[in-house]
Amino acid sequence: MRPYLLLSCLLVSACAGLPSAVRDAPAVDVSYYQASRDIHSYKDAPVRWGGVIIDVENEAHSSLIQVLSYPLDYSGRPQLHKPGEGRFVIKSPEFLDPAVYAKDKEITVAGVIEGDIERTVGKRMIRVPLLSATAIYLWPVYHDHYDYRSYGPYPYFGYPGYYPFYRGGFYGPYYRW
Repeated sequence: MRPYLLLSCLLVSACAGLPSAVRDAPAVDVSYYQASRDIHSYKDAPVRWGGVIIDVENEAHSSLIQVLSYPLDYSGRPQLHKPGEGRFVIKSPEFLDPAVYAKDKEITVAGVIEGDIERTVGKRMIRVPLLSATAIYLWPVYHDHYDYRSYGPYPYFGYPGYYPFYRGGFYGPYYRW
């Protein structure tokens, strides 16, 4: 019984860092695809979208974050293994540091669709949805602390580039002394 209690506590605490405005999905579930096809019919609709940061621009009284949209999973995290849906821009009244909100970081935003905005992609001008942010969550980056190519979690006894206990399809204790 104790392992199940511990597991449930860990799962509950994992979602505790997500702001409630981002965690709670809006009553009207407007997908990126629906809004981008007819932006004016969804104006002032509350949405929760996410993706990967492309660019950050700071203006005099606001910041604009350009994001490549991905569908969200049950916790609100972008599903990067699925195809990207397109771009959108987040408008925030706060100063958002480009070093913190850097390119390729995952982000989830809750906000209201304001309309659309023109962006330049290469030499082409496109119109993308513009969200006025009520809450922004920047997902933490997780690193694998085990480098199996060199030392790994155990002392290194194998060949360079291989897991220490792997030898030609046989997973067994192989030590090279």
